[in-house]
Amino acid sequence: MIFWISLFLILGATVFHYSRAQPFPEKSGKFAFLLITTGVIMIISISAPRPTEDLVAPMVATIIGGLAVIIGTIHMSILRDDVIIAPFGGFLLCIGAIDLLSSQWVGAGQIEQIGSFAFASILVLLEIYLAFKGLVVGIQGISWSKSGLRQIHRGILLGDSGAIAHFEKSWDMENQWINAMSHSALSLIYRHLNNDNMEKKHAIELEKLGGWQSVDESWIITIENALEII
Repeated sequence: MIFWISLFLILGATVFHYSRAQPFPEKSGKFAFLLITTGVIMIISISAPRPTEDLVAPMVATIIGGLAVIIGTIHMSILRDDVIIAPFGGFLLCIGAIDLLSSQWVGAGQIEQIGSFAFASILVLLEIYLAFKGLVVGIQGISWSKSGLRQIHRGILLGDSGAIAHFEKSWDMENQWINAMSHSALSLIYRHLNNDNMEKKHAIELEKLGGWQSVDESWIITIENALEII
């Protein structure tokens, strides 16, 4: 049980640490809270008068990890607002599932052993893919652009978590239209802050990408309306 307690607490702390570098930190922050809470509950279970079954911890890890993979994949591939939940959930799923499979290894037949090995291999390959897509490829520019717009609505323009900092991270070498949206947003923000030099700088960069006509008018209207209520 000590191993599982340590696993949940360390994973929770790690996810919480990485969540602070996300455009939407509350997503992975909730997952970190769940992991740490589960670890604390396991600590409490040690002192319970009735001992906890050995298979409970890996079953909990498998269930939480499996749900995290499903939810995290949706956030990573569809909503594009988090890249932390899926790979760390996959790691937890691998550890829990492989532990459950290994506990039945001795009493299993040859076909069952081959099936268990194949299933474990698939889980490991899945985790490698999730880790590569989430932790190596990282956050896409569109995610920072979406969070930058949210920060404008919140009235937070300056600072490490401000809209300016988020838009400055939203560059995408493959999708130049995202860069045009970011430069247009930054130009409008600096115009709102009466910073003529930075406004002109981003306006010039925007001209290199096709000018204001290359940006959807609804995006410009949305930024201007959000800045008006600050």
